[in-house]
Amino acid sequence: MPLLTRLAAKLQRHPKRIVFPEGSDPRILQAARQWVTRRLGVPILLGDRTAIKRNALRLDLNLEGIRLLDPARSADLESLADTLHQIRATKGMDLAGAREALKQNSTFATMMLYNGQADALVGGATASASSALRPLFQIIPLRDHVRTASSLMILDFDEKTIGSSGSLFCSDCGVIPEPTAEQLADIALSTALVAHHLTNEIPRVAMLSFASSGASQHPSVLKVRRATELARNIARETGQVVEIEGEIQVDAALDAYVAANKNIKSPVAGRANVLIFPDLNSGNIGFKLVQHIAGANAFGQIVTGLRKPAAEISRGSSAHDVFGAAVVCGVLAIDQNLLFANS
Repeated sequence: MPLLTRLAAKLQRHPKRIVFPEGSDPRILQAARQWVTRRLGVPILLGDRTAIKRNALRLDLNLEGIRLLDPARSADLESLADTLHQIRATKGMDLAGAREALKQNSTFATMMLYNGQADALVGGATASASSALRPLFQIIPLRDHVRTASSLMILDFDEKTIGSSGSLFCSDCGVIPEPTAEQLADIALSTALVAHHLTNEIPRVAMLSFASSGASQHPSVLKVRRATELARNIARETGQVVEIEGEIQVDAALDAYVAANKNIKSPVAGRANVLIFPDLNSGNIGFKLVQHIAGANAFGQIVTGLRKPAAEISRGSSAHDVFGAAVVCGVLAIDQNLLFANS
């Protein structure tokens, strides 16, 4: 069963409110309609109500069950401005600046998420990645024991022997260009948390490099080796149950035959379900190459390391991509004890 189908079934039992900052975009409207049709909760579309209704009419799309909210006319504007002012006062934001910031739908949506008026956020359909992510990183606190926010892509394959029943969790694919060893360790453990939350499996994390198991002393390889040690230590100190192998080449991480031939023996070798790339170049190129050549479904970018679930989708996303990212974020908003209570 595809990952999205499995996750949507769980959301039907625990519906969630998803806020979309770009509410008038046709892809957002189509994803929101699907959200309601499949009984996953309430989509909240931000923007000019007239523009949203006009676009819905063009698409012959029923808005029943979809909440429309114009931030400029919201009764919550002042209370949200006061809260935002308190959050950002140390960065020099006054109350007038907070009101001005909330004119941006992405900031308003992030404040709804912060305030508990939405369970998850999916943005970026018409904005650059930096614009979509900035309010999230400025407003939503980091999780305990995390110092680095990053993002992941989920690749879902028909071939179920890969990863977790066909799903691979790949990171970082959208935030940090040249992560340090410390940041790589954070990225690995944050990605592992998401993988565990969605699959209930022990994450098998491969810290990827162009060399495996001490075969090279190149500085980039040494960084991955150091990150592996740090991640293992942090996991041990915090009680996070995870298997981590590094440095390791991607073929040895995914193919048991290759791992055996290279004499790499670990619970991760040939069975990895979490792939941690050494830098943003390799991560972004890698997942897009697999997505377009292998035809894998790709969902993300899912923001990791924050206390609230959110996604920053590509401007090239389809309505199906938007829906998939929303489903992942919705499930991340469900207490994991409820997700697998009857497993």
